[in-house]
Amino acid sequence: MAELSAIKEHMDIIGADGVHIGTVDKVEGDRIKMVKADSGSHGDHHHFIAGGLVAAVEGNQVRLSASGSAAVLLEEEEGGEAIMDDGNWPGHRTEYRHGCGCAKRS
Repeated sequence: MAELSAIKEHMDIIGADGVHIGTVDKVEGDRIKMVKADSGSHGDHHHFIAGGLVAAVEGNQVRLSASGSAAVLLEEEEGGEAIMDDGNWPGHRTEYRHGCGCAKRS
């Protein structure tokens, strides 16, 4: 794990495969708080990335050890719970909840 103190506001968060995940708002404890704009349909609040996923801090980039597609599934809500916390994933024809209290149909 890289030193989280090297992470600064507005750095790009990049997956191990080079895919842009989001932008740093700030570091809170052992997690990276992303800007609200990177929370997709949850744009009214912030999402977080666990600091343990940080592989390196290089220039203006925070590089994660997980690929982009895996990293977005590992994003957390403020309380630490998973964004999609009931086991239902997009593509299912069921309603799923993802931690922020809203419900979506896929």
